[in-house]
Amino acid sequence: MKKIDFGQKFVKQNLQLFRCPVCQTPFDEVVGYSLSCPHHHTFDISKKGTLFFLTKQANNEYDKSMLQARHKILQAGLFDPIVDAIATYLGPEPETILDVGCGEGTPLARLLALRDGQDTAIGFDISKDGINLATQQPVDAFFCVADLARLPFNDHTISTIIDLFSPSAYDEFNRVAKTGGRLIKIIPNSDYLHELRVALFGTGQKNSSYSNDKVFDLFMTHYPSASIDKLTYEFSIPKGMQQDLLTMTPLHWGKGRQDNALQLVNALKTITVDVSVMVADF
Repeated sequence: MKKIDFGQKFVKQNLQLFRCPVCQTPFDEVVGYSLSCPHHHTFDISKKGTLFFLTKQANNEYDKSMLQARHKILQAGLFDPIVDAIATYLGPEPETILDVGCGEGTPLARLLALRDGQDTAIGFDISKDGINLATQQPVDAFFCVADLARLPFNDHTISTIIDLFSPSAYDEFNRVAKTGGRLIKIIPNSDYLHELRVALFGTGQKNSSYSNDKVFDLFMTHYPSASIDKLTYEFSIPKGMQQDLLTMTPLHWGKGRQDNALQLVNALKTITVDVSVMVADF
């Protein structure tokens, strides 16, 4: 099946999930390869089977090189233990899953594979390049370009929201989540990619360390009964992928690099992944 036909089929079968980002009215019709609302706002399904829901130009810090590097590293398994942890919070019944800031799509694809493809899943990102990469994943998920602050999804339609290292819009999450659903948010802890930070910046500089206090506190303000589990593991960097590891992170923009930083990065054999898995029930 062509990607555009898969996109059309998905939207037709799951029309109840979508609402117009312009007027916030539920979409009511798919005509050909176009999705329209009662106020005649129309969005066309692309040849890649995606929808572009942005109503204004958005700033995006991830360029194609970052996305390609991220794809290579995630395909090599950097986040696989995180995906395994996420899967433990999902029940045996089919879920309606929303992946926030899905990027190139590997974590969502891996999660759906663990669950034998039983779920209805949507990944969205502000990056069109990221969404185009995501459509290459061997998975029956739907991908779209959308604004976190104006989600194109109807109220109380999503059973599981996954937010892996992405910004959050908690009011929007509360709106689209089903009663009895859950939010699974992954945030980096202080030792996340510690070896890479030290190689680039040494110790004692602003970029040498990381604190998640502001993100953590804001989440807990919204969901004071949430559960928090820490996950830490070592990832063996595949030969020749040290530069991909660097390029996939915003750290490669950081100021104050050591003179021999790239040499030290290329010498890395393992990297620490240190995260908190934060789960809130709706």
